[in-house]
Amino acid sequence: MKVLIIEDESLAADKLERMILRYDQSINILDKLRSVEESRIWFQNNQPPDLLFMDIHLLDGTCFDLLDEIDISCPVIFTTAYQDFVFESFKVHSLDYLIKPVNYKKLQSSLEKFEKLFSKAPGQEEATEYQQVMQALKSAGKDYKTRFLVKFGSRLLPIGIEQVGYFASRDRITFLITTEGKKYPISATLDELEASLDPSLFFRINRQLILHVQSIRQVHKYFNGRLKVDLNQQTEEEIMVSSRRASEFQQWLDK
Repeated sequence: MKVLIIEDESLAADKLERMILRYDQSINILDKLRSVEESRIWFQNNQPPDLLFMDIHLLDGTCFDLLDEIDISCPVIFTTAYQDFVFESFKVHSLDYLIKPVNYKKLQSSLEKFEKLFSKAPGQEEATEYQQVMQALKSAGKDYKTRFLVKFGSRLLPIGIEQVGYFASRDRITFLITTEGKKYPISATLDELEASLDPSLFFRINRQLILHVQSIRQVHKYFNGRLKVDLNQQTEEEIMVSSRRASEFQQWLDK
């Protein structure tokens, strides 16, 4: 097993490494990184590990700054002193969430969970394909949003998920735009929405937009590997998918 540790405190990283090797001496610790920038460069120049241990707060930001830049496909075990980011961790392939100081028994339980999900017995095929397992991790125990209650003047209107065209963030306000093009402000952030919406129906193409699959009319190839999306609703600006997310977006559309 190849393991990468992202942890800004050297003592904590060393302690975590000792506990991992206590569990299994054959585990290969690929590196111990301390910052968003250092981690970004590492992922650009290396194949992803089998398992990633990642702290929330790093020297130059948070791990979510890294996740906004790099599409990390391996399972992640978060190790942090804060409980406030459990909801946020569901956005990625979160296998577990360990609160510091990390207890060996809890770490052992996390590693056993990883082996149960991803290892295969000699002579046997894996019971579940990698992507299916990762999807299960992201979806486990979730009840996805089915409707929203929005304010319209003095009235409150229930809007079913099938009526949603897309969500947009403008000047720190989140808007729900319906399939008919009506626009309503809502209290949830895009980060919160992304974690509560069914990923088979919704895709976040950038920091400002989450699209419903039924709102997409057509997609055009654009400059520098980007994609331009035409929606069924009129929009204030062009809808662009970055080159980093283009491949994943096309795979999502092709399901």
